[in-house]
Amino acid sequence: MALTPAAESATARYYDVAPGYRVNVRNGPGTNFSIVRVLTEGSKVPIYCQTPGTTETGPYGTSNIWDNISNGQYVSDAYVHTGSDGYVADRCG
Repeated sequence: MALTPAAESATARYYDVAPGYRVNVRNGPGTNFSIVRVLTEGSKVPIYCQTPGTTETGPYGTSNIWDNISNGQYVSDAYVHTGSDGYVADRCG
């Protein structure tokens, strides 16, 4: 799902990454995908859409939901404080 910068800012809500964690950003929804960067402690991330992937356990529980935070960049929802154990954004298409 490729969004223009204007569409990205208009459609995403930002969420806190778990305090004290540096979170790997991957180029797909799972640990089998390559790490493209690492979020610093205290980061906030937009969630444009969410998709199922590998199951991860983090500070916010165990989840197979992966958050799309940029074009081709995903983080495990188990490390993002969304206030929900389920989907908080549209499914990635």
